[in-house]
Amino acid sequence: MEVSIVIPVYNEDESLPELCSWIERVVHEHHLSYEVILVDDGSTDRSWEVITDLRHKNPNIKGIKFQRNYGKSAALNEGFKAAHGDVVITMDADMQDSPDEIPELRRMILEDRFDMVSGWKQVRHDPISKTLPSKFFNWTTSKVSNIPLHDFNCGLKAYRNKVVKSIEVYGEMHRYIPVIAKWSGFKKIGEKVVQHRARKYGYTKFGGLGRGLKGFLDLASITFVGKYGKRPMHFFGPLGVLFGLIGAGETVSLVVQKLENMSSFTLTNKPSFYIALTSVMLGTQLFLTGFVAELISRNSSSRNSYLIEQKLGLENP
Repeated sequence: MEVSIVIPVYNEDESLPELCSWIERVVHEHHLSYEVILVDDGSTDRSWEVITDLRHKNPNIKGIKFQRNYGKSAALNEGFKAAHGDVVITMDADMQDSPDEIPELRRMILEDRFDMVSGWKQVRHDPISKTLPSKFFNWTTSKVSNIPLHDFNCGLKAYRNKVVKSIEVYGEMHRYIPVIAKWSGFKKIGEKVVQHRARKYGYTKFGGLGRGLKGFLDLASITFVGKYGKRPMHFFGPLGVLFGLIGAGETVSLVVQKLENMSSFTLTNKPSFYIALTSVMLGTQLFLTGFVAELISRNSSSRNSYLIEQKLGLENP
């Protein structure tokens, strides 16, 4: 199988026939073996009936139906599990992503040797209420992750098969898949300017302040787990030492001042007393948090789970 195309679907019954017909035309023109995996994320319209009908007409179209709406990350994760293609391409079901991009994205993976390629919707057909927050979130993510991409949230992406089999996408983390891939060791991440088409059917299912807040929380989670997931004490320990030293220093200073002026010096009247007390408490709590996190990490079933690229002479008989 040369190409797997994974498409999350949520109430897109109008666009699916046209989208699948477009994909079929493109792959046939380039003589590619392919599969289209449509993941119905708990749609309340006729999306699953349409997917079933499309499957009867074209055996290359496959479907997964969720019992309820779990979100785009869950849909992508299940699609990744089912994908068999050497190159896995994701796109949205609303036809704002063009299937004409598929051959070039595949070429960049196979010939330019990228682990993944992310689309960049340089010209967008969205209201400013979506484009302005998106620019800010993309800039923040690029700075935090040190990945020079302009559009982390673009649904049109291409992956080497090994990448999608090595990562797990959950929560709202689909917009940060390049970050997850990087922390998993896939560092050759490219970008391609792609066409962003105006929505033809329906309306957008995403947006709002809550989405942005969840995105920032997910970015913090990915960054922390990527760096310290297997060694949490390396994060909490230095902070505990820092606050402990601050508290110890303030305590010594207060004791010296008290010894020099026993009669008139009152500890509880000094702001430094409360700084010292708070610092000692914070340092202790951070150390205890680090120890508890280490215990949890060491008892985790994935504590010694590592991505191995290749083995020599160790194959099973």
